[in-house]
Amino acid sequence: MKPYKKLAETLTPEGETLELFQHDDSYFISSNGQRLMTSLAHGSEEELARMACQPFRVAKQPVVLIGGLGMGFTLAAAVESLPQKGATFIVAELTDAILEWNETYMKDVHPGLLGDHRVVVKIKPVQKIMAEANELYSAIMLDVDNGPSAFHGEDNDSLYTLEGIQLAMSALKEGGILAVWSAYSDPKYTKLLRKAGLDVSVVEVPAAHKGRKNRLHTIWLAKKGHYVSQNSAESRKKRR
Repeated sequence: MKPYKKLAETLTPEGETLELFQHDDSYFISSNGQRLMTSLAHGSEEELARMACQPFRVAKQPVVLIGGLGMGFTLAAAVESLPQKGATFIVAELTDAILEWNETYMKDVHPGLLGDHRVVVKIKPVQKIMAEANELYSAIMLDVDNGPSAFHGEDNDSLYTLEGIQLAMSALKEGGILAVWSAYSDPKYTKLLRKAGLDVSVVEVPAAHKGRKNRLHTIWLAKKGHYVSQNSAESRKKRR
């Protein structure tokens, strides 16, 4: 067995240290000695994307926003779920080194993913990207920090307030889905989503495809209104 090898280190915009390690053929990113993500356990991140994208498989030009690039597992699952040529995948990532690590050290984890012409990575807070949009996105996926119990700064915390939910709602199309990943359940956040007027489902999924199947992560699927097909008379009328 090979020893743990530290490949790189960086600081987040908020001054937190992030370190990238390799162990055998796997990678993990840690902060202050705590593992944030690993290439060995990513089942729940992939389920986040699959469940959020499923209603839009029939759409010709779905636009989705992913908060957090991480190791690319959410993005890869979204791209696989929506193979149509007209799809657009926008990824908001706070730390430019995370993008660099995906393009260099971890380039073989998802070969060709970041070269897909439908993928756009922006080094920008997801809140700012949502604020710039008006009913643009079919789905918004938040795979940021630890979920509503964020531990990496006020910017992350703000995503999970009522104001943060309302910001996402304004960026979603009618019938759009806000999908949120969390390491833990949080009944207060469920209540906030419902208070904002969203139709909410809470799903617990295995954290990984292999290994400890009893370790569960939480996904919220919060729907805004009802979905209107791009080809419906209602949608055509709205575009005029």
